[in-house]
Amino acid sequence: EDMAKDALGVLDALEVDRAHIVGVSMGGMVAQRVAIAAPQRVLSLTSIMSTSGARGLPEAKPAVLRVLFSRPDGSDRQAVLNHYVRLLRTIGSPAYRVDEQVLRTNILAGLERSYHPAGTLRQMVAIAADTGVRASQLGRIQSPTLVIHGHDDPLVPYGCGEDTARRIAGARMVGIPGMGHDLPPGVIEQILPALVPHLGSHA
Repeated sequence: EDMAKDALGVLDALEVDRAHIVGVSMGGMVAQRVAIAAPQRVLSLTSIMSTSGARGLPEAKPAVLRVLFSRPDGSDRQAVLNHYVRLLRTIGSPAYRVDEQVLRTNILAGLERSYHPAGTLRQMVAIAADTGVRASQLGRIQSPTLVIHGHDDPLVPYGCGEDTARRIAGARMVGIPGMGHDLPPGVIEQILPALVPHLGSHA
Protein backbone atom coordinates (compact mmCIF):
# COMPACT_ATOMS: atom_id res chain seq x y z
CA GLU A 1 0.00 0.00 0.00
CA ASP A 2 2.86 2.37 0.80
CA MET A 3 4.45 1.70 -2.58
CA ALA A 4 1.13 2.35 -4.32
CA LYS A 5 0.95 5.70 -2.52
CA ASP A 6 4.49 6.41 -3.69
CA ALA A 7 3.45 5.73 -7.30
CA LEU A 8 0.46 8.04 -6.94
CA GLY A 9 2.75 10.65 -5.39
CA VAL A 10 4.94 10.53 -8.49
CA LEU A 11 1.87 11.09 -10.67
CA ASP A 12 0.90 14.04 -8.46
CA ALA A 13 4.39 15.54 -8.71
CA LEU A 14 4.31 15.19 -12.50
CA GLU A 15 0.75 16.60 -12.60
CA VAL A 16 -0.54 13.47 -14.35
CA ASP A 17 -4.24 13.03 -13.62
CA ARG A 18 -4.67 9.57 -15.15
CA ALA A 19 -2.23 6.96 -16.40
CA HIS A 20 -1.85 3.44 -17.69
CA ILE A 21 -0.46 1.41 -14.79
CA VAL A 22 1.80 -1.49 -15.78
CA GLY A 23 3.58 -3.58 -13.17
CA VAL A 24 5.93 -6.56 -13.39
CA SER A 25 6.31 -9.17 -10.63
CA MET A 26 6.17 -7.28 -7.32
CA GLY A 27 5.40 -4.22 -9.45
CA GLY A 28 2.25 -6.03 -10.57
CA MET A 29 1.17 -6.25 -6.94
CA VAL A 30 1.84 -2.52 -6.52
CA ALA A 31 -0.07 -1.78 -9.73
CA GLN A 32 -3.04 -3.76 -8.44
CA ARG A 33 -2.89 -1.72 -5.22
CA VAL A 34 -2.92 1.53 -7.23
CA ALA A 35 -6.02 0.39 -9.12
CA ILE A 36 -7.74 -0.53 -5.84
CA ALA A 37 -6.81 2.69 -4.06
CA ALA A 38 -7.35 5.23 -6.82
CA PRO A 39 -9.56 3.90 -9.66
CA GLN A 40 -10.15 7.42 -10.93
CA ARG A 41 -6.42 7.74 -11.71
CA VAL A 42 -6.10 4.50 -13.71
CA LEU A 43 -6.78 4.44 -17.45
CA SER A 44 -5.88 0.75 -17.59
CA LEU A 45 -4.12 -1.87 -15.49
CA THR A 46 -1.61 -4.44 -16.71
CA SER A 47 -0.27 -7.05 -14.30
CA ILE A 48 2.69 -9.04 -15.66
CA MET A 49 4.11 -12.24 -14.07
CA SER A 50 2.48 -11.29 -10.77
CA THR A 51 -0.11 -12.74 -8.41
CA SER A 52 -3.29 -11.95 -6.52
CA GLY A 53 -1.57 -12.90 -3.27
CA ALA A 54 -4.31 -15.40 -2.45
CA ARG A 55 -3.38 -18.23 -0.14
CA GLY A 56 -3.21 -21.73 -1.56
CA LEU A 57 -1.92 -20.77 -5.01
CA PRO A 58 0.86 -22.74 -6.71
CA GLU A 59 4.26 -21.94 -5.24
CA ALA A 60 7.80 -21.79 -6.52
CA LYS A 61 9.73 -25.05 -6.49
CA PRO A 62 12.02 -25.55 -3.46
CA ALA A 63 15.11 -25.47 -5.68
CA VAL A 64 14.10 -22.03 -6.97
CA LEU A 65 13.45 -20.71 -3.46
CA ARG A 66 16.85 -21.97 -2.31
CA VAL A 67 18.53 -19.86 -4.98
CA LEU A 68 16.25 -16.88 -4.34
CA PHE A 69 17.00 -16.77 -0.63
CA SER A 70 20.68 -17.69 -0.88
CA ARG A 71 23.43 -15.12 -0.43
CA PRO A 72 26.44 -14.28 -2.59
CA ASP A 73 29.61 -16.21 -1.78
CA GLY A 74 31.30 -12.94 -0.88
CA SER A 75 30.76 -9.18 -0.69
CA ASP A 76 32.93 -8.21 -3.65
CA ARG A 77 31.35 -7.15 -6.92
CA GLN A 78 32.21 -10.37 -8.77
CA ALA A 79 30.61 -12.56 -6.09
CA VAL A 80 27.43 -10.47 -6.12
CA LEU A 81 27.36 -10.49 -9.94
CA ASN A 82 27.76 -14.28 -10.05
CA HIS A 83 24.95 -14.65 -7.51
CA TYR A 84 22.49 -12.69 -9.64
CA VAL A 85 23.54 -14.48 -12.81
CA ARG A 86 22.70 -17.76 -11.09
CA LEU A 87 19.36 -16.39 -9.89
CA LEU A 88 18.29 -15.07 -13.28
CA ARG A 89 19.39 -18.28 -14.97
CA THR A 90 17.20 -20.17 -12.49
CA ILE A 91 14.03 -18.11 -12.95
CA GLY A 92 14.57 -16.96 -16.55
CA SER A 93 12.58 -17.90 -19.63
CA PRO A 94 13.62 -21.34 -20.91
CA ALA A 95 12.63 -20.52 -24.49
CA TYR A 96 14.30 -17.09 -24.52
CA ARG A 97 17.75 -17.52 -23.01
CA VAL A 98 19.86 -14.38 -22.77
CA ASP A 99 23.49 -14.41 -23.88
CA GLU A 100 25.79 -14.77 -20.85
CA GLN A 101 27.73 -11.58 -21.55
CA VAL A 102 24.57 -9.55 -22.16
CA LEU A 103 23.10 -10.88 -18.93
CA ARG A 104 26.23 -9.95 -16.97
CA THR A 105 26.34 -6.46 -18.50
CA ASN A 106 22.69 -5.82 -17.63
CA ILE A 107 23.06 -7.08 -14.07
CA LEU A 108 26.22 -5.05 -13.52
CA ALA A 109 24.46 -1.89 -14.71
CA GLY A 110 21.71 -2.57 -12.17
CA LEU A 111 24.20 -3.17 -9.36
CA GLU A 112 26.03 0.06 -10.15
CA ARG A 113 22.75 1.96 -10.17
CA SER A 114 21.58 0.57 -6.84
CA TYR A 115 22.55 -2.38 -4.69
CA HIS A 116 20.81 -2.43 -1.33
CA PRO A 117 20.24 -5.92 0.13
CA ALA A 118 18.35 -4.61 3.16
CA GLY A 119 15.84 -2.98 0.83
CA THR A 120 15.35 -6.26 -0.99
CA LEU A 121 14.57 -7.98 2.30
CA ARG A 122 12.01 -5.29 3.15
CA GLN A 123 10.37 -5.88 -0.23
CA MET A 124 10.10 -9.59 0.60
CA VAL A 125 8.48 -8.71 3.92
CA ALA A 126 6.06 -6.37 2.15
CA ILE A 127 5.00 -9.18 -0.20
CA ALA A 128 4.46 -11.49 2.76
CA ALA A 129 2.45 -8.85 4.64
CA ASP A 130 0.10 -8.39 1.67
CA THR A 131 -0.41 -12.12 1.08
CA GLY A 132 -4.01 -13.12 1.65
CA VAL A 133 -5.12 -9.48 1.97
CA ARG A 134 -5.08 -8.02 -1.54
CA ALA A 135 -6.86 -10.95 -3.22
CA SER A 136 -10.18 -10.23 -1.54
CA GLN A 137 -10.01 -6.61 -2.74
CA LEU A 138 -9.30 -7.28 -6.42
CA GLY A 139 -13.01 -7.50 -7.13
CA ARG A 140 -13.19 -3.75 -6.51
CA ILE A 141 -10.96 -2.99 -9.51
CA GLN A 142 -12.96 -1.28 -12.25
CA SER A 143 -10.09 -0.46 -14.62
CA PRO A 144 -9.76 -2.35 -17.92
CA THR A 145 -7.26 -5.05 -16.99
CA LEU A 146 -4.77 -7.20 -18.87
CA VAL A 147 -2.95 -10.04 -17.10
CA ILE A 148 0.16 -11.43 -18.80
CA HIS A 149 1.99 -14.47 -17.48
CA GLY A 150 4.55 -16.98 -18.64
CA HIS A 151 3.51 -20.61 -18.90
CA ASP A 152 6.97 -21.59 -17.68
CA ASP A 153 7.39 -19.18 -14.76
CA PRO A 154 9.27 -21.15 -12.06
CA LEU A 155 9.03 -18.43 -9.41
CA VAL A 156 5.42 -17.25 -9.69
CA PRO A 157 3.62 -20.14 -11.42
CA TYR A 158 1.11 -19.55 -14.20
CA GLY A 159 -1.84 -20.37 -11.94
CA CYS A 160 -1.09 -17.21 -9.96
CA GLY A 161 -1.75 -15.09 -13.03
CA GLU A 162 -4.90 -17.03 -13.81
CA ASP A 163 -6.17 -16.37 -10.30
CA THR A 164 -5.48 -12.65 -10.65
CA ALA A 165 -7.47 -12.48 -13.90
CA ARG A 166 -10.33 -14.50 -12.40
CA ARG A 167 -10.71 -12.08 -9.52
CA ILE A 168 -10.86 -8.90 -11.64
CA ALA A 169 -14.11 -8.44 -13.58
CA GLY A 170 -13.56 -8.42 -17.33
CA ALA A 171 -9.82 -9.03 -17.10
CA ARG A 172 -8.14 -10.53 -20.15
CA MET A 173 -5.59 -13.31 -19.58
CA VAL A 174 -2.67 -13.77 -21.97
CA GLY A 175 -0.27 -16.68 -21.48
CA ILE A 176 3.16 -16.70 -23.10
CA PRO A 177 4.64 -20.15 -23.82
CA GLY A 178 8.31 -20.45 -22.89
CA MET A 179 8.26 -17.32 -20.74
CA GLY A 180 9.70 -17.55 -17.24
CA HIS A 181 10.15 -14.81 -14.67
CA ASP A 182 12.10 -12.26 -16.70
CA LEU A 183 11.71 -9.92 -19.67
CA PRO A 184 14.32 -10.78 -22.32
CA PRO A 185 13.86 -9.27 -25.81
CA GLY A 186 12.12 -12.38 -27.16
CA VAL A 187 9.52 -12.25 -24.41
CA ILE A 188 8.93 -8.54 -24.92
CA GLU A 189 8.24 -9.26 -28.60
CA GLN A 190 5.52 -11.67 -27.45
CA ILE A 191 4.04 -9.26 -24.92
CA LEU A 192 3.79 -6.13 -27.06
CA PRO A 193 1.08 -7.43 -29.45
CA ALA A 194 -1.22 -7.80 -26.44
CA LEU A 195 -0.06 -4.79 -24.43
CA VAL A 196 -0.03 -2.06 -27.11
CA PRO A 197 -3.64 -2.58 -28.27
CA HIS A 198 -4.75 -2.79 -24.62
CA LEU A 199 -3.22 0.62 -23.92
CA GLY A 200 -4.47 2.12 -27.17
CA SER A 201 -8.07 1.02 -26.72
CA HIS A 202 -8.28 2.68 -23.30
CA ALA A 203 -6.50 5.96 -24.01
